[in-house]
Amino acid sequence: MDMNIQWRKATYSSSNGGNCIEVAAVGRAVVLRDSKDPDGPRLAFGPETWQAFAAKVKGERSLASNPRRRL
Repeated sequence: MDMNIQWRKATYSSSNGGNCIEVAAVGRAVVLRDSKDPDGPRLAFGPETWQAFAAKVKGERSLASNPRRRL
């Protein structure tokens, strides 16, 4: 695996240590991995796809925290 990638814990990852997603920028792509399996599979997104994915995740998270809000 590339040792030059600068990984950071994703903002929406759990703060209790078990369920963490790490994020890195590699060129124009955004790459995700499971912190418990750093050499395991990764997901890579182009800029537009990443924006759509992040918006969807944020929307679902806000719906879960506010059950009265509906799409």
